[in-house]
Amino acid sequence: MLEQLLRFSIRRRRFVIAASVVLALAGALAFARLEFDAFPDTTAVQVQVNTVVPALSPLETERQITFPIEQALSGLPGLVEVRSTSRFGLSQVTVVFREHTEMARARQSVSERLQTVELPAGMERPQLGPIATGMGEIFSYVVTGANHSLSQLRTIQDWIVRPQLRSVPGVAEVNSWGGDVRQVQVAVDLGALASRGLALTDLVESIEQNAYNAGGGTLDAAGESRLVQGLGAITRPEDIGDMTIALREGVPVRVRDVARVLDGREIRHGAVTADGKGETVLGIAFLLSGENSRDVSRALRARLDEVRRTLPAGVKVDTVYDRTTLVDHVLETVRRNLIEGALLVIAVLLVFLGQLRAGLIVAAAIPLSMLFAFDLMVRMGIAGSLMSLGAIDFGLIVDSSVIMVENAVRRLADDDGQRPVADVIEQAAIEVRRPTLFGELIILAVYLPILTLEGVEGRLFKPMALTVIFALLGSLVLSLTLVPALCATFLRRTPERVHPVASRFAAGYRDALRWCLARPVPLTAAAGVLVLAAALGFTQLGSEFVPRLNEGAIVINTVRLAGVSLDESVRYGTRIEQVIRREFPAEVDRVWTRTGSAEVATDPMGTEVSDVFVTLTPREKWKKARTQDELVARMQGALAHLPGMRMVFTQPIELRVNEMVAGTRADVAVKLFGDDFEMLKAKAAEIEAQLRAVPGAADVVIEQLTGQPMLQVKLDRAALGRHGVPARDALAVIEALGQRPVGVLHEGEIRVPIVVTLEGADHMDEQRLANALVTTASGQRIALRELATLELVDGPSAISREWAKRRIVVQANVRGRDVGGFVAEARTRIHERVELPAGWFVRWGGQFENFERARARLAIVVPAALALILSLLWLSFRRVTDVARIFAAVPFALVGGVAALAMRGLPFSISAAVGFIALSGVAVLNALVMVSTIRQNIASGLPRGEAIEAAAERRLRPVLMTALVASLGFAPMAFHTGIGAEVQRPLATVVMGGVLSSTLLTLFVLPLLFGIKRRAREA
Repeated sequence: MLEQLLRFSIRRRRFVIAASVVLALAGALAFARLEFDAFPDTTAVQVQVNTVVPALSPLETERQITFPIEQALSGLPGLVEVRSTSRFGLSQVTVVFREHTEMARARQSVSERLQTVELPAGMERPQLGPIATGMGEIFSYVVTGANHSLSQLRTIQDWIVRPQLRSVPGVAEVNSWGGDVRQVQVAVDLGALASRGLALTDLVESIEQNAYNAGGGTLDAAGESRLVQGLGAITRPEDIGDMTIALREGVPVRVRDVARVLDGREIRHGAVTADGKGETVLGIAFLLSGENSRDVSRALRARLDEVRRTLPAGVKVDTVYDRTTLVDHVLETVRRNLIEGALLVIAVLLVFLGQLRAGLIVAAAIPLSMLFAFDLMVRMGIAGSLMSLGAIDFGLIVDSSVIMVENAVRRLADDDGQRPVADVIEQAAIEVRRPTLFGELIILAVYLPILTLEGVEGRLFKPMALTVIFALLGSLVLSLTLVPALCATFLRRTPERVHPVASRFAAGYRDALRWCLARPVPLTAAAGVLVLAAALGFTQLGSEFVPRLNEGAIVINTVRLAGVSLDESVRYGTRIEQVIRREFPAEVDRVWTRTGSAEVATDPMGTEVSDVFVTLTPREKWKKARTQDELVARMQGALAHLPGMRMVFTQPIELRVNEMVAGTRADVAVKLFGDDFEMLKAKAAEIEAQLRAVPGAADVVIEQLTGQPMLQVKLDRAALGRHGVPARDALAVIEALGQRPVGVLHEGEIRVPIVVTLEGADHMDEQRLANALVTTASGQRIALRELATLELVDGPSAISREWAKRRIVVQANVRGRDVGGFVAEARTRIHERVELPAGWFVRWGGQFENFERARARLAIVVPAALALILSLLWLSFRRVTDVARIFAAVPFALVGGVAALAMRGLPFSISAAVGFIALSGVAVLNALVMVSTIRQNIASGLPRGEAIEAAAERRLRPVLMTALVASLGFAPMAFHTGIGAEVQRPLATVVMGGVLSSTLLTLFVLPLLFGIKRRAREA
């Protein structure tokens, strides 16, 4: 069948060339539709459930809100994990589903279960978070304006900017952070209210019952239908003051008699500062799950330009983070790698083939194979990214074409001219087609097990494996059709031109090979020793999940003491910004700080937690550092003198992915599960001490759970009964100390909340609250201290849970060493030196958790890849000895891969593992062709020794060509320093080193293995 296809391609070459042009045009059209992104979205399918509970402490939030929601959501189909955070004012439950679960189905399942949750009366219903992933924060901007208050800026953001950006296709949500959310406050004078014999609940009910419109249906008269509508909604603040609460001796008591109606602001749970200039308002656009970040970011940027024309005078909207910048930098790295790799491959082809036409025929396989791959990528919904395009090696793509064209050029040079050129090329193609076909199939097959990877590593490397498979399929089809057709069309009989240097090299190789063949046993034993040394060296390599991708931005997660005020956190954030701007003017472009939580609490932080975002200038402008790691170290030193806070350095995408995937913000997380808060805190301190003692530990931080000052007002049931005061009247005073919502003020399209609060609530202290007056059923006034006891306690600032069990996290980043070795040492120290109470246990999370899962999967994937290689080799040769000889290329290739990693100081990672898998397929190609040639020589009647030498000399040029194009195709990836190169570097390093050692095997060790058998027969 292969011979028939080759004959058809050569004899109908015009048709084949025309069909290839049509397919190339289809690929070009597909490329125009291909989406591009920085890298695949690695976050799992998950749904956030947010419940706003303004008046509840973390303990009450956990008991009344979080626990019932967790119970309702347990047992959902496809459920992987349930974790939660309970803070003052907020409950967040994150539900993680199995891979391949449809987001719509997951959200529907969660929504249905939430309908069964019974919450306390008056509580808001739980709301689902935006349909976004951990990589969803793609666009951030700040709203500033001279002579505009924070309240005005927030109103502009909420009612002018945000609605227009939310209409951009692909945007899931636009979040508002910082500023003052305007509200109309009814500040109640409890004394004036009590003097009129009224309770606070009377005022609240009065406003609630007088602040809405009503529909009255229709009235029909004289053939006309008229709509009836009752208008009672509040449109002016004065309307609230005019409301009547009650009648006293025929005289109405109005709201303005017992309270002041004024403009105020909501209780703030978050704030934003920027560039060391104080507070501002931040907007964050979230990408709809499944959309392309580059396209949506561009659309947001264009829409923001339109929005600027609608803003009031003096107001500016400046972009501070745009995912397009990262995507463009990463794609530039990919583009340079591909172009440089292609040029290196073409240069090698031209030099070795010695003919321009032959070199161009092989080079044509590069763009045509990629166009074939682009078409399949579009059909499969794979975006062009660092992972899908960055791991393409054009050397692998042209390997089979190189062998075929080289054989055709050599056959034409040796031909006596008696046969047509097409017949010579047909014979040359058939001669090498079978071994090269099986070689291509082996390279292609070893990528198939990568498709079985799961979790983060699966989402990261599956696009790469699929794209390589598509390109190799295209190369396979071209090598069977277009390449022989082009050879028959353009190649001519020309004497083979051998460069003097190449001639001397070939002569030297011949002499070296003969010397080796005379000593097969000791040299083969030496090769075996090298393999054993490489295996031992592999065990000494460090390990990590995947190399950290430098995003061109830094996030400094800062944590202060629990209970610190928002204003103090804002002051501290501004100070950090000023230090960074002052110390790193050439390196820093913009710096802004997010403190606490936003309106849509996708990241539920307390007011003591801030994220300082630092966007960086292009690296060529830097003066104080050469790498991002070095810059981080210098920033850490510059901020070390600031007291009272702990810092963790990370990056924007890395921060959110770690938070959403693992529930932590660092490389390694030690999760301690238990029930008692004080014991959790004590044991976490012991774990922290052990982590700090491990070399490589950085940014070691204990999750802050306790230390929140709390004033507890405990009602005295007996006192309430004696005075005839309903508990709700006493609790209404506590609620009003915060802000009790009672209605909405309508100002055109703007809706302003109306709340009831206490006069002077901003300056309320424990004594004044104790003296607050409550009206009894008989109209008497009594101080709150007579009805309750007030006690200042130290409570939890947040409660974190996984699978309905409380936990505390000690997290750390790892610098200067591999993550795997760090965790192994830390595990030993904690197991031996930290004694846990009965029923308590430790789990390890963060990036290490991903690595452990990936390593377990690789234990299955790698043997599967090797089994595929053996199966295809057996189908090709049906000889155990030949299969064993060819398969020896795999361990010998590992020698070079391990040595290359060790020489460059790179740890073993999932990226390197994928490189080893790919290398195992590449390594056998030349060995397979060499063995096939030796077998052909033996079958033609040559003595075994002459057959070996003749085959080695004939295959020297193609072996060197395929080795050089395979390794040089990866050279730009191995040595490039642009953004995104970090992920490609281990993979490219492994392949380059492995190809070098496998080439030595093919040229020297493989002939020795045949020579050993010959010596055995002679003996």
